[in-house]
Amino acid sequence: MTPWHHALSSAKKFGGKPEDYINIHEWFDCTKQYTGDWTHRAMRHHAAGIQWCIETFGDAVLADGKMVPVKLIAEQHVNEDCGYIPTIQDWLQPLREKPGGWMLKVKVKSVSSLQVSESE
Repeated sequence: MTPWHHALSSAKKFGGKPEDYINIHEWFDCTKQYTGDWTHRAMRHHAAGIQWCIETFGDAVLADGKMVPVKLIAEQHVNEDCGYIPTIQDWLQPLREKPGGWMLKVKVKSVSSLQVSESE
């Protein structure tokens, strides 16, 4: 779903206009700029992302003269896209089961002392 369609859904469910909700739904989906496909959801479509959304937008938004909890709006968004509210662990589990080789390499770290010049 697009952010606009999520906002339409929120307006239908909670009252008000789609414009009352669009910023929240755009926040969830702005990560599409990084992947361009469904994998963008791993960044915010989870229980922690719902909490981050509340921290970003506050506890409630005003819609149709009443306060609507941001938590309910965020949960609706994630449920509509994922079918349930996953945890970050749910998204990362496939990486644990089959990590890419590059993920397991430990790079050699440079350990050299920094030279600090004294000011005159």
